Amino acid sequence: MILQQNKSLLSYNTFGIEAKSALFAEYSNKEALVEILDEYHRTYSHLPLLHIGRGSNLLFLSDFPGLVLHSRILGIQPLQPVDSSQFLVRVGAGVVWDDFVSSCVSRGWYGLENLSFIPGEVGASAVQNIGAYGAEVKDFIHSVECLSLSTGEKRVFPVEECQYAYRNSVFKHELKGQYAVTHVTFRLSQHFMPHLDYGGLRAVFESQGISEEELTPQLLRETVIGIRKSKLPDPHILGNAGSFFVNPIVSTEQFQRVNSQYPTLPSYPVDESHVKVPAAWLIEQAGWKGRSLGSAAVHHRQALVLVNLGGATGQDILRLCEAVRHSVLQKFGIDLHPEVNFIG
Repeated sequence: MILQQNKSLLSYNTFGIEAKSALFAEYSNKEALVEILDEYHRTYSHLPLLHIGRGSNLLFLSDFPGLVLHSRILGIQPLQPVDSSQFLVRVGAGVVWDDFVSSCVSRGWYGLENLSFIPGEVGASAVQNIGAYGAEVKDFIHSVECLSLSTGEKRVFPVEECQYAYRNSVFKHELKGQYAVTHVTFRLSQHFMPHLDYGGLRAVFESQGISEEELTPQLLRETVIGIRKSKLPDPHILGNAGSFFVNPIVSTEQFQRVNSQYPTLPSYPVDESHVKVPAAWLIEQAGWKGRSLGSAAVHHRQALVLVNLGGATGQDILRLCEAVRHSVLQKFGIDLHPEVNFIG
């Protein structure tokens, strides 16, 4: 395999950060990945190794001094039925996530409509446990196929072993950087059951006079896409990585303390002792919505999104991130944690 040298990563990160990788390789099947890994371990094992998707959830703080890998494994393959209504679909890690969701809706495979228009690839969806409008991808994953980056050996993780939690998985912690996802198998349904109890979806359809019985999968998908487009900037126009911070989950006691001072603070119960609060609300109340530090800014329509106004470096975005975190911590006593991965 030919490894590219000094490869620009501009088209591999949605923040639009100009960074370079010392070495770069793409692969379209597991055999090619094994070949690349063999060459890496023979010749370049002293250099760091990084596997990326479309770069919609990472921030390059500097040039990367090692080998960057990117999957081009494609394919959407229906497998055996699970029961009379559910079945399995095996998908290549390099498939664009929203292309997969679109294909599912057109084929009558249901469950993923609320996750429409989330940027990235299928492999990354299983690592990040992407979610939106009350749905998380973990609820539809059956298993995740991986290759060890150290040995090239295949391992299949049943969903129970992925340790999924809110925007989290075993691949982001204990096994971070140890595996490349090659395929993800999803459990989908032939029966459409819309989930409308989050993010105002039900109110949108009620305002249009559309009942739940009249709602179609395509209309739900189009509505989710429309809402996301109205709130989130297009990374092709304004560099960003979508939601930059995780919505914090705090104890009920901490929420009650903050809520006593700020009674309009929204909240979403997680369990008997924890509450999720929207990071965007905290950031806006701290005065950061629409503000900038140099070429990095908090988006004027969605405070959860940090943007590259043009020419920003990863360090510029990081400085803005830390300034926002400091303000929110000082005002509310809540520490925001980035959802975006920092590289470098």
